[in-house]
Amino acid sequence: MPERFLLQVLRNLVNEGLLKSTRGVDGGYRLAKPLTQITMLDIVEAIDGPVQSELPQIGGLTPQSQKKLTEVLGDVAADARKRLAAVTLSQLKPAPSPVGANAAKTRRTG
Repeated sequence: MPERFLLQVLRNLVNEGLLKSTRGVDGGYRLAKPLTQITMLDIVEAIDGPVQSELPQIGGLTPQSQKKLTEVLGDVAADARKRLAAVTLSQLKPAPSPVGANAAKTRRTG
């Protein structure tokens, strides 16, 4: 991934209040909120803009077809927003391995 693109993504996440940035030698990025308060919808919309149904002008469609397509895309966008809002970063965080699990695995395979 080009560095300039990554910096733009990080800047968008900072501007939307999802990340905080710190300058300097020990600088970097950290979450601005707890994992339980950041949804996938927050991230997607910070990077790509609002999830919405924007129908491009399609030639040859009747007004009824255009209306039906707009309704369907509106339903799809609403469903996508609902599903993305239901997933937080805390739900995506991997569960910690039990203590000693890696050692036991190494003994069995090694």
